[in-house]
Amino acid sequence: MKKEMWLAEAEMVGREALLGKVVYIKDFSMIFLLGIWFCFSLSMADLGPNIIQNNLIEFTMTNGIGNKAGSRTPRQASPFPRRETKPQLTEFSVKSTIISRYAFTAVSCTMVNRAADAKDTVFQMQIPAAAFVSNFTMIIGGRTYHSHVTWKKEKTGENNIYDSTRIYGEHEMETFKASAVIPGRNKAVFLLMYEELLQRRLGMYEHAISVRPQQLVGRLMVEVNIVENSGITSLEVPPFQNTKQKAKTTDTIPSPPPSTVINQTENFARITFNPNVILQAKIAQKGTFGDFVVRYDVKRELSVGDLQVLNGYFVHYFAPTDLPPLPKNIVFVIDTSASMVGTKIKQTKEALFTILQDLRPDDHFNIIGFSTRIKVWHQDKMVKVTPNNIRDAKKFIYGLSPTGGTDINGGIRTGANLLNNYLSQNGWHERSVSLIVFLTDGRPTVGEVQSTNIIGNTKSAIKEKFCLFSIGIGNDVDYNLLEKLSLENCGMMRRIHEDEDAAVQLKGFYDEIGTPLLSDIRITYPPDSVEYVTQNMFYNYFNGSEIVVAGKLLNRSSNTLHVKIKASNSNKYVVLEDDINIEGVVQNEVTGSELIAENPEYRNHVERLWGYLTFKELLTAWHKTDDGKEKEEIMANARKLALNYNFVTPFTLLEVKDSGFQADLPKEEATSLHTEGIGQKLLNLQGKKAPDDSPPKNQGKQKTSVSKTSADGDPHFVVDFPLSKVTVCFNIDGEPGDILRLVSDHKNSGVTVNGQLIGAPAPLNGHKKQRTYFSSITIIINKPKRSYIEITPAKVILDSKDRLILSCYKTATVKSDDLVVFVNAKSNVTVTIRGTISFVILVHHYKNPAPYQRNHLGFYISNSKGLSSNSHGLLGQFIYNEVKVTTAPLSTNNKAAGKPAPAQNVTMLTVRNRKIPVIRKQRKLYNGLHQVDCWFVKNNAAKLIDGTYQDYLVSHPFESGNDLITNEV
Repeated sequence: MKKEMWLAEAEMVGREALLGKVVYIKDFSMIFLLGIWFCFSLSMADLGPNIIQNNLIEFTMTNGIGNKAGSRTPRQASPFPRRETKPQLTEFSVKSTIISRYAFTAVSCTMVNRAADAKDTVFQMQIPAAAFVSNFTMIIGGRTYHSHVTWKKEKTGENNIYDSTRIYGEHEMETFKASAVIPGRNKAVFLLMYEELLQRRLGMYEHAISVRPQQLVGRLMVEVNIVENSGITSLEVPPFQNTKQKAKTTDTIPSPPPSTVINQTENFARITFNPNVILQAKIAQKGTFGDFVVRYDVKRELSVGDLQVLNGYFVHYFAPTDLPPLPKNIVFVIDTSASMVGTKIKQTKEALFTILQDLRPDDHFNIIGFSTRIKVWHQDKMVKVTPNNIRDAKKFIYGLSPTGGTDINGGIRTGANLLNNYLSQNGWHERSVSLIVFLTDGRPTVGEVQSTNIIGNTKSAIKEKFCLFSIGIGNDVDYNLLEKLSLENCGMMRRIHEDEDAAVQLKGFYDEIGTPLLSDIRITYPPDSVEYVTQNMFYNYFNGSEIVVAGKLLNRSSNTLHVKIKASNSNKYVVLEDDINIEGVVQNEVTGSELIAENPEYRNHVERLWGYLTFKELLTAWHKTDDGKEKEEIMANARKLALNYNFVTPFTLLEVKDSGFQADLPKEEATSLHTEGIGQKLLNLQGKKAPDDSPPKNQGKQKTSVSKTSADGDPHFVVDFPLSKVTVCFNIDGEPGDILRLVSDHKNSGVTVNGQLIGAPAPLNGHKKQRTYFSSITIIINKPKRSYIEITPAKVILDSKDRLILSCYKTATVKSDDLVVFVNAKSNVTVTIRGTISFVILVHHYKNPAPYQRNHLGFYISNSKGLSSNSHGLLGQFIYNEVKVTTAPLSTNNKAAGKPAPAQNVTMLTVRNRKIPVIRKQRKLYNGLHQVDCWFVKNNAAKLIDGTYQDYLVSHPFESGNDLITNEV
């Protein structure tokens, strides 16, 4: 790989560029250098919109490991400021396809360097921490750099592995980052794809897409497609959310962001967000919109749940409703150390006041405040929920004041002892769910401060009898420790950012776990029917959540799968059992399933979902075991899984190499500055070698063979009648902005050509008031598939299955089965349709244009064999006609002399039984290289053309409807 193709993040002072890298930011404490200086780091840092172009992160590198992070180097003001042209973001598009809760998200980003010298650029995208990156591709200067996942070969110490293999809360975001050098007057295109299983929370699935381009974008598109066999019930798209906005709640129905369009059927929904630049500025002037969020839920059966089968794999969704809540025994362990002073303790108290009101009469609870000292509301007992006890608990909470250090070990062990004593005294006959909600904003500073000892002590105290749910507030928390504590004790960890409303976040977290419906859930299938089943035993099921189990079918010929579910509910056991019909359960029966055919990975979404869950469980098992041999076995299984599905995981490296691919564009087009739509082309790349569509080496020097039938210049029309050996010409003096129908054959060949006029002042002493030229030519093709081609003096835009934009300054060729577009640099564009219709568009450029000159186009019909005899338009109506030139005497009386004047001959042109007087003229063709003698028709081709020229005006460049006139005389 060329070194100059890559740019590292660098210290701002000196601008010493390292080689290029990709960084997967989760924590700046660990940064692993990937092959060819490709970096992949994992951390809890959520930089979000705070990373801007003038504020880069400064790393201190030692043996490939970043020792310090998070420090920002401010831009140094220069006494002689110089405006630097930076690469601009011209396109940002995201397309998500959610199939049965499993989401594939593809991000496409195009950066353009308009400067003459090379510039560095940075692509970054926030993605859910629970997601796995499955593909990353770059196109820089026409070269394609495709990524693949490899296993980390180096031996990493225990502490390092621990730091780099975290398990994150379901709502955390991390930043994927790539940097590169863009050559002068060139572009870079980045494509990122990631996958995740959506989690159900409070009765809804939530899919969030980060839209933070940090600037207004010429082409911005977000599209979310949802395909659900079960059927979609509720669907909502709230306004954009960021960390501060997430803290706000409202009782009104949320309104989608402006320009959002929602289309929904029973099993399919498509949501698009496509604002123009003006609307973007109204939403967010600096281009930091936030998270585009889609929430939805699906229909549910009240039996054993929903089972889906595809290609020998199955996924089982279980989310029962209408069950009575289980009583819960809950201990709140709250950090009251000195660092909680101010807003943190205030918001925590507010949240606890609200949570206490939500406790049910059958619940039992207690409250512990920990700092240097441990304060317990009621010693050695759990307190029943009553109005008086809730009132007294609020008084205790109100009296908590921040002071002292942080004894995490003491606080958790005190809470565990309370629950253990209560359970031992009351026995297990009373079916209930016990849990600890632990909240802190810092690290252990007093008592036991070693993380490994705290984790061991907590595990010994809890003894797998209940679950620990951890909440961290702010940036000073040891999230490694909180994750490990929750992971070892069947709980979850959630972080609350400094700029978020802790009261709302804490209450929201409690709502997720506040209504347990089942405990001790076991889901089983016949051993001879399935294998490689993911986790099928669960401690608790909370209302509004969902249990997901996946596996592989052993007997694929069977029509049914037996499912058995055992669980505890209130004072009794629940047993659900059923034979599920799996015959014919395929995804292509669903509306919208044509999306699945776009990508082979979509067609195996159930298998990839199984791989996703299996790797998550291997990662959890690796964390939980302390046995070295067992860790190695887990690592071996995880390695096979990650490499098989190309998942970028904490154990894998993302390597990017020059794949020799060309993004369906020849190198000659590489310097085009018009790059909109190239990212959409990338979606079809995915490791497929592009065909060599480059023209022959000497093709650009060939002379283009065209006919005389044309519309060029001011505009001057020329019609060649080869059978009659006659050439006719005429002018059309239209108005600037007029769009003229040149060729119309949409009913037969499916081809329509329109030309739009631009105005310019007429030369001095001329007979015209103004000049008009063709500023654009549009070609619409309806058969066999619809395509649009727009040519201007600067670029060619091809909209078919994909969108391509080619520069008229560089030679390039684009081919498909029925269409060839060849750009001869700075000369002409040839469009060939089905091999029988060819148009040549001459490109007229002026180096130093006069006031009356404009860069413009000339339109020539090179091959008309494929056009039908019913063709029409200013040029098309003459393709299959014959004309005849005759002379007729013109006599007048000389009244003054009283004698007849001598006879004069006038030339008449006969076409379609109409006779039109003509005169002889000369016209220049092909950029003035040739002259042609022609018979000229005056007055805007009156009587020569059907109707008047105003009948050939259309309202839109891409209009291809019926002509307003007919061929009849």
